[in-house]
Amino acid sequence: MEHNEWVLQSGSVEEIQVRNTKTRHSVWIARRLVTGVSSIEEPVVIVGLVKDLEYKEGMVVPLVRRVIEMPRAVNDVPWRAPASPTPGRLAPVVGIRLAAEPDMRKGRSWLARIAAGVLTCVIGLIVYREGPLGPRARFFSAPPRVALPFTPDDDRDSLVGRLGRPSMEVVRRTSQPGLEFYLLRYPERGFTLVLLGGSREGARYAGALGRGGRVIHSVPLADGKDSAPTLASLRR
Repeated sequence: MEHNEWVLQSGSVEEIQVRNTKTRHSVWIARRLVTGVSSIEEPVVIVGLVKDLEYKEGMVVPLVRRVIEMPRAVNDVPWRAPASPTPGRLAPVVGIRLAAEPDMRKGRSWLARIAAGVLTCVIGLIVYREGPLGPRARFFSAPPRVALPFTPDDDRDSLVGRLGRPSMEVVRRTSQPGLEFYLLRYPERGFTLVLLGGSREGARYAGALGRGGRVIHSVPLADGKDSAPTLASLRR
């Protein structure tokens, strides 16, 4: 893996998946092999490993140390212990061949690259900072809801009148003919407001999304159902 830069792709309670930014190659790493995260983020956040890892048959697994080969000496014959000890006689010497120094260095270098690759995936492990949510939310945890003061009666003008003009407005189609999503992005506040309707003027407030497209606020729709499932479709 010559290019050793990785980003978090997905994860679960038991394992995380990281992807190489150049080769697009993805690997899974067991969560039990990853320990704490450093509290200092500069210049990078360090993710600790429980033990050394190696990439083997498409998986990242704990490193298993090799057994040193101990062959017989050249031109030697199988040695047998004498029937009785002979005083003053030295025991035969058996040659021990150690692993070649270049191979050992290459192995260490490869392990260091794997460890560094795991550590660089902290780019994906940096927790989200949700503006109105206070500090940071942890990875893989359910996004907390926010009590925003908006209702299904609010339209674009009322939202802009309270928060000011958004940094960006995006229109996306829905699966229902004649309905569209109107997204008002406020990155400095940490959320995007979503309106639903057949036109920009007639669209009404349907909820809010946090960073990563997670639903942080929802309201009842015209049919009485909660808007959260409808907002979740924006992530697909």
